[in-house]
Amino acid sequence: MPASSPTPRRRRTPAALAAGAALATATLVVALPAPALADGPGTGTPTVVTIGDSYISGEAGRWAGNTNTGSQYVDALGSTAYYDNASNTAETIPRCHRSHASEVHLGGGVNGMNLACSGAKTATYTDSNGYFKPGLDFYDNGAGNQGQATMLQAYASSHNVTMVAVSIGGNDFNFGSIVQSCVSDFLTSSSLWPNYCNDDSSVTANFTSSNVSARTTAIKNALLNVATAMRNAGYADSQWTLMVQDYMSPLPGGSGIRYSQSGYTRQNTGGCGFWNKDADWANSTALSTINSSVKNAVSATGLSNTRVLELATAFNSRRLCENTVGLLEEEGLSSWTGTGAVDKTEWVNQIRTVSTATSDYYIQESLHPNYWGELALRSCLRQAYNGGAPKSGTCTRGSTGLTASGEPVMSLK
Repeated sequence: MPASSPTPRRRRTPAALAAGAALATATLVVALPAPALADGPGTGTPTVVTIGDSYISGEAGRWAGNTNTGSQYVDALGSTAYYDNASNTAETIPRCHRSHASEVHLGGGVNGMNLACSGAKTATYTDSNGYFKPGLDFYDNGAGNQGQATMLQAYASSHNVTMVAVSIGGNDFNFGSIVQSCVSDFLTSSSLWPNYCNDDSSVTANFTSSNVSARTTAIKNALLNVATAMRNAGYADSQWTLMVQDYMSPLPGGSGIRYSQSGYTRQNTGGCGFWNKDADWANSTALSTINSSVKNAVSATGLSNTRVLELATAFNSRRLCENTVGLLEEEGLSSWTGTGAVDKTEWVNQIRTVSTATSDYYIQESLHPNYWGELALRSCLRQAYNGGAPKSGTCTRGSTGLTASGEPVMSLK
């Protein structure tokens, strides 16, 4: 990782955009904590496992809010934020970005294991940069690279896994490339003649009825792989719960963005280069279609032990560039630890480009829940876990301030 350096407002160029997609490579099997003597299906310390993509792995969990004055002012977890191996010296799978702020760490006598990987799709693949991305399947190349269902089966056989929480599907709809298209179109056109991404063929192809049907089937089959892994590990369906979460809105509609769409301030300062019309479409069409696909897939599994954690509005009024929050410098804060920072700053990381090459930021952290967002999601998941009797619900922001656990106040209904 490059050494940290203050980063004044940088021009974020369209050629470098690769927002949202998260990268991973693997050379080792996941290092699993040693179980207690009697741990196993139904016996031992209750454990929650998270699997899936960047929205549950903890991507961007290092950063608490956004600023253009220097990354050190929002660096909540430091350079070891994503280290998850046994010695806390490196990532078990590089670029999975399983942050220490991720939602799996419920506490209260419940153990947590994060097997999710930033960039994951339903099926295992290796991206164009050579990064291995384990899907929710039984992939095993015999040399250390395994799918998440394979990892889960091994882990669950020697630990008392009472709930498996899943976030999957966004990358199957090519979330990262859609964001890239939207920001590129914003930066390469003007407010007099805007070029919208919502009618680009590369974008609309993801939302045809045939593709939505195919993606829903892929998500359903991935969830069934999770059930198979647990059965193979010795669990009856009644011994554990499959908690599937959908996706929160990371960006408000156009009228809620605090920067004008004229000029380039919206991206250069705010890191949210979407035209109003595209921001509206992203919420009303893209997000709603993906979330409907996830929930339809859950129903299609026919499993009796599923629950759904709905997150679509969880970050409302704390989203990227929303007019109810601001950058540190816009809110008169010197750092993320300032009084009221959780309520004055954004819970979603800026969309970044190659201008981050000399900083500690990663492009793949773009448009993901940051430190505050991850802790908010943890509160949601803990409430859904419900003391070992998991329940479905819709999670939204509660009152201002922090809980005794240092998390944003969230409400599950």
